[in-house]
Amino acid sequence: MNILYLNHYAGSPALGMEYRPYYLAREWVRAGHRVQIVAGNFSHVRSHQPQAGDELIDGIAYRWLPLPRYQGNGFGRAWNITRFLQQLWQQAPRLVAEFKPDVVIASSTYPMDIWVARRIARRARALLVFEVHDLWPLSPIELSGMAPGHPFIRLCHAAESTAYQQADRVVSMLPKVQDYMASRGLDLSKLHIVPNGITLDEWQGDGQALRDDVAAAIAEHRQAGRVVVGYAGSMGRPNALDVLIDAARLLRDEPSRQAFGIVLVGDGLERERLVRRIASEGLQDRMIWFPPIAKAQVPAFLAQLDIAYIGWQRVPIYRFGIAPNKLMDYLMARCVVLHSVDAGNDPVAESGCGLTVPPESPNDVAAGLRALAELPEAERRAMGERGREFVLANHTYPVLAQRFIQAMQA
Repeated sequence: MNILYLNHYAGSPALGMEYRPYYLAREWVRAGHRVQIVAGNFSHVRSHQPQAGDELIDGIAYRWLPLPRYQGNGFGRAWNITRFLQQLWQQAPRLVAEFKPDVVIASSTYPMDIWVARRIARRARALLVFEVHDLWPLSPIELSGMAPGHPFIRLCHAAESTAYQQADRVVSMLPKVQDYMASRGLDLSKLHIVPNGITLDEWQGDGQALRDDVAAAIAEHRQAGRVVVGYAGSMGRPNALDVLIDAARLLRDEPSRQAFGIVLVGDGLERERLVRRIASEGLQDRMIWFPPIAKAQVPAFLAQLDIAYIGWQRVPIYRFGIAPNKLMDYLMARCVVLHSVDAGNDPVAESGCGLTVPPESPNDVAAGLRALAELPEAERRAMGERGREFVLANHTYPVLAQRFIQAMQA
């Protein structure tokens, strides 16, 4: 099968997020399929940016379209999206002639790539698949406060309707989307749930040693007798890291109780503001930020934590479920997890690998960290093992890639 995977933000372990297209494509190549990924050569979520042109990565053909750089979520990002779609539209005949796809997957977070994917699929007489990361335009409306009447939101609505009504298959990472998608015109017989996951080979052997600066910070916390709390991932508004900073201040002001040291690793649109806030509130001795580490170092980082943290905003959009990559890594690393969320699903509660507390509540986050830190060591180890077993049973990429193939063949 020839699979054309259109994902503006696709990455690789060497480049950074998004990782899902790479891991699915690698499994498909191993199974004997041909995969062509088309992505932009600039994305705000990558650690490193590729050169425009064609590249072969682990048997996967990548085509990097040249795009303008941008910062934030303003006009620059909108122009970057526009240029990606324009070039993809122009390349449609070439992609059909050169690659001869049997399947075309539209998978760029935003839904507007469905129109060019439909054009390519029709020319190639290929199966059209719409892969849903987040529910746009609901996500920018409910997470970023964009007005429902904004022209961008109207454009997303039109694209979403096209996707649900005309795609041959819809693959969702979110598990609780059935009612919403049906209300937007989807025949639910076309819907398949394929969540995020992990790849086993990154968790075998000794792995890559943790970068010296991060390792030194963790060692300093331990020498000071602190419980080490870690976060690895994006630093945007949806990640609710202000709540963790508020909780860190509460914990610092309790000198009679167990001390905590918090290590943040990652980057994102909110990073500079968060780092300034940590400094302005005098939390540098208890909370420190580091630039992203290589993905191969993530297991080493997580292995040194006492508690891994992940938080969310309290917003209605999460009623459809969540599918965070970093949580799968946490569970695979046997981390005890504090999860601050109110959502349609909760892998931490489902697996029994930690504690879930309400979102946007520094008091509850602080109390949750204290509760986990006070657990007996044997109970904490059992939690970690339950998390790993849950991932191995439900969230490895060989399993997920095969589930995706079965959806395309259904």
